[in-house]
Amino acid sequence: MCTLLLALRAHPRYPLILAANRDEYYQRPTAGAALWQDAPQLFAGRDLVHGGTWLGITSTGRISALTNYRQPADLVSHGGPSRGLLVSGFLQGEGGAKEYVASLRNSAAPFGGYNLLMGGRDELFCYSSKSDELVRIAPGIHGLSNHLLDTPWPKVTRGKDALAGLLAAGRFSHHDLFAILADRTRPPDEQLPDTGVGLELERLLSPIFIESERYGTRCSSVLLVESDWRATFVERSFDGAAVRESSVSFDWS
Repeated sequence: MCTLLLALRAHPRYPLILAANRDEYYQRPTAGAALWQDAPQLFAGRDLVHGGTWLGITSTGRISALTNYRQPADLVSHGGPSRGLLVSGFLQGEGGAKEYVASLRNSAAPFGGYNLLMGGRDELFCYSSKSDELVRIAPGIHGLSNHLLDTPWPKVTRGKDALAGLLAAGRFSHHDLFAILADRTRPPDEQLPDTGVGLELERLLSPIFIESERYGTRCSSVLLVESDWRATFVERSFDGAAVRESSVSFDWS
C-alpha cells in the first residue's frame, strides 16, 4: 500500500472512511480481496508469494493496513520477512494495537521500514517503525504514503484536499472515492520529496495512481463504515484493461 486516505469522525453518516491504493510490481502474484479460507473472518487481498496482505478488515471489527517507508536500501532488499505479515498478524490476533506493537518491538524479525495502521471501530492507531512511535489517530482527515503520517508529500496533500472537498459536498458514494484514487496527476519537480531514489523514480512514484512498464497501482480499496456500524469494503483490482471488483459488508454493531 502506497497511498492511504482516512477520514475519522469527519462526516455525520460515515464515522470512518478509508481509501487506499496498493502499488506493486505487476509480476508479483496476488489474489484479489476475498474471505480467507484459513481465516474466514478476514476479508483482504493476499500476496501469493509470502501469504500476507496490505489491507484488510474482519467481521469482528478489526482493521489494518500497511505502507512501506521509502528507503533506498529497502528497494533493493531488506533481507527479512514480508511486511504484509504484519497486517495479517494483527487481523488474526485478538489484542489491541499497543500489545501488538510491544510484540513487534520484542521480535527479532528484521522487517524493512513500514507504517502500520491498526485498530477497530472505536479507535485507530498508526505505528511507524522509523520513528518507533505509536500514534492514536485524531478525528479529522489524514493521509499516509511512504513516509510518516500526514507528511505533506504532493500526493498526500492532493488526496486529503480531494477527500475534504468530497465530505464538504455532503452526499457521495464509493465511486467518488475511487475517482480520487484514480488521480494520475504528476506534480512539478520542485514539489517532489527527495527520498534518495533519484528524480526519475520520484517522478514515477509521485501520482496517487501510478503507471509504468513494470510497477504501478495494482488495486484500489474503499472502506465505508456507517453510523450504525455497517462496514462495506470494496476493492477494484487492475490487470491491464481489465478491472475486477469484489466487496463485503459486515455488521460491526
